[in-house]
Amino acid sequence: MSTKVLLITPPFTQLNTPYPATAYLKGFLNTKGISCVQADLGIEVILKLFSKQGLSNLFTRIEEGLEAGSLQPSANSERIIALKDEYLKTIDAVMLFLQGKNPTLSHLICQEDFLPEASRFAQLEELDWAFGSMGTQDKAKHLATLYLEDISDLIVDCIDSHFGFSRYAERLGRSANSFDELYESLQQPYTYIDELLIDLLHERMRDTNPMLVGFSVPFPGNLYSAFRSAQYIKKIFPDAKVSMGGGFPNTELRSLTDARVMEFFDFITLDDGEAPVECLVEHLEGKREVKQLKRTFTLIEGKVAYIDNSGCRDYKQSEVGTPDYSDLLLDDYISVIEIVNPMHRMWSDGRWNKLTMAHGCYWGKCTFCDISLDYIKIYEPIAAKLLVDRMEELVEQTGQNGFHFVDEAAPPALMRELALEIIRRKLAVTWWTNIRFEKSFTADLCRLLKASGCIAVSGGLEVASDRLLELIQKGVTVAQVARVTRNFTEAGIMVHAYLMYGFPTQTAQETIDSLEMVRQMFELGILQSGFWHQFAMTAHSPVGMYPEKFGVLKETEAIGAFANNDIVHIDKTGANHDKFSYGLKKSLFNFMHGICFDYPLQDWFEFKVPRTKVSDDYIYNVLHEDDTFTVKPTAKVVWIGGKPIVSYFTKNKKGRTFETASLTFHDKKESYSIQVNREQGEWLVKLLNQITANPENKVMGFQQVKQSYEAEEMDDFELFWYSKPVNTLREYGLLIL
Repeated sequence: MSTKVLLITPPFTQLNTPYPATAYLKGFLNTKGISCVQADLGIEVILKLFSKQGLSNLFTRIEEGLEAGSLQPSANSERIIALKDEYLKTIDAVMLFLQGKNPTLSHLICQEDFLPEASRFAQLEELDWAFGSMGTQDKAKHLATLYLEDISDLIVDCIDSHFGFSRYAERLGRSANSFDELYESLQQPYTYIDELLIDLLHERMRDTNPMLVGFSVPFPGNLYSAFRSAQYIKKIFPDAKVSMGGGFPNTELRSLTDARVMEFFDFITLDDGEAPVECLVEHLEGKREVKQLKRTFTLIEGKVAYIDNSGCRDYKQSEVGTPDYSDLLLDDYISVIEIVNPMHRMWSDGRWNKLTMAHGCYWGKCTFCDISLDYIKIYEPIAAKLLVDRMEELVEQTGQNGFHFVDEAAPPALMRELALEIIRRKLAVTWWTNIRFEKSFTADLCRLLKASGCIAVSGGLEVASDRLLELIQKGVTVAQVARVTRNFTEAGIMVHAYLMYGFPTQTAQETIDSLEMVRQMFELGILQSGFWHQFAMTAHSPVGMYPEKFGVLKETEAIGAFANNDIVHIDKTGANHDKFSYGLKKSLFNFMHGICFDYPLQDWFEFKVPRTKVSDDYIYNVLHEDDTFTVKPTAKVVWIGGKPIVSYFTKNKKGRTFETASLTFHDKKESYSIQVNREQGEWLVKLLNQITANPENKVMGFQQVKQSYEAEEMDDFELFWYSKPVNTLREYGLLIL
């Protein structure tokens, strides 16, 4: 069988779900009738390695090294080698359990005398905190993950120092301004992991016989194995052409000049892959000259040349098709629970179909971000109806109804339309995404998102200091972030905050004040998860392009013949940020556990830090400020509750009789009733029917609702709208959006 394009994700990205780049491209190539096969060699190598046969071969290698005297294992590795039979006995059953195919094994694993234990199990005292309220399955997943990490430590110590589950030889890819070290490592003999990879690659090449092999390299940890694979294809399958695209080349290789790279790859494409890959296929079929390629590096007369061809247009998001996950081993991915951070757990546990609501970022101003690059700069949303069509297609194709929208920042207006469309179609889906904490996320919008299946959001609080947020051009204040996180939390949506320290000119005082803001948010329960990142200056961000505006100097220019992104900088006014790292992470770990809120901030650090200037009730007061909420006339009014059962009766009061309507509602948990006069009741029943989210109804604005009420010549609309019966409906699903 001959295929035009073979798309490969090289080891390693995620173990629980495929990285979506090849599925996006395959979906596009389907629309063009270009035959394409895809493979995630990361999960395939893991499955081959973590099997009875794979471990048996691994232990044999180690034993040979011990006999030859070339290995000096650590005490931890000696323990694992001594327990070899226990590992061989349990490995296949554990892998089946992590694939969701052997759930009853959880009982055995949780008895804690089934799995052999090495150094990773030393952290077990946390388990009672983490899994006290969780089930047997989750605890067993965590124990099984520690077991795999013990084996991983053995591999690093005795077989391949570059090994890592979600990254491989990452150090070789990180900040590799020069290609020398990576090039040198590619001249060395194959490691055991390389051999597994090459066996799988050979099989795939033999079965598909492709004209073009495209490697998607999202991270530095995929780079070495992409080059190793390309090297093998060039040697053994010289007729196939090899290309590379993805997040790593898009950010790091934009100024590539080292011709040695082209010994491995014939082409390197930048940014959106659809049009460049289509041009490559046409070029290889003889329908397009090399100078008509798009956003592609290639070798011309012995030198690396970049062909931009901006006249060749990119495809709109509505034209790229639905991602296609066929060929991938969807039932064989493994769900692991490495650490007990609830948001990080979602990255590694469970299968997610990945989609994008919009290309690029609708905000596009944050000064630490690569906003000069097309993948962020060019903003183009997708219509909600088309998005939900794609969701339905993917549920049918994969059998999975979980979605991770991988946007830079999902636009609130589009999230609203997406949620309404999901509710209209009565779909049962689970989804989560990345957002900006902006004021559009009202309590009602958060409740709508929850009703549509949204379970979590992550967003950048960055440095919790208003001066620095303004310098970052985040467009939010700490007070606003607090109110939005409260709205999400009260709706039952988990909130994860990305936190940053070390932004240019950030002082020790601002770092401690920022920590105090974060402490208060966790103490009040409006944040459930967070992670501190240290600021890194990149070549394509405003800070990297105009450092003088931010009071810093570049120590290195990010100019190399190979990778070119990270810049070392000098910040004369800011604090020494490295030393804060441990204390910030340790305090956050405890806050996520719901403990140590009463510790003085000084206790987290081994050195003297300033006292916080933030009052200890700052966030509490922000959340209790009067919200003078005025409804815009154009606001949408939506009912997401059920149909009422209506009964009428007559009330007597002080000799007067009143015709009264009683509306009884049943929601999923309970029943409740409201009483209004008959005319209002009849109007309300009609209105709820008109504003229920279903395909037949047009969305009504608040002004239209008011006019409809007043057309019935009833009493004051405002008086009715803010009355107790309507407030009860507001609690149960009458939303103003």
